[in-house]
Amino acid sequence: MSEQTRAAHEDAMLKRLARVEGQIRGIQAMIRRSEDCEAIAQQFAAARKALDKAYQEMLACLLEEAVLDPEHDPGETLARVRAIFTKYT
Repeated sequence: MSEQTRAAHEDAMLKRLARVEGQIRGIQAMIRRSEDCEAIAQQFAAARKALDKAYQEMLACLLEEAVLDPEHDPGETLARVRAIFTKYT
């Protein structure tokens, strides 16, 4: 992965996480205001989905690094991919 591509991925991830952070702060404010539980639950669901999407993007990056590493033979690459799935999913 080129340095420019890596930087773009990092920037996108940081922006995504900042949005999730904003959602969490919004949930905290809703709780402080004693808002309706269903409205709070909806915001929780949205924040969870956004965090899951960020996690999926990070996992895809990890897999790309494993698969595109020219220093490993196919057997090592497959073992690495399996280890990633076992550890992170």
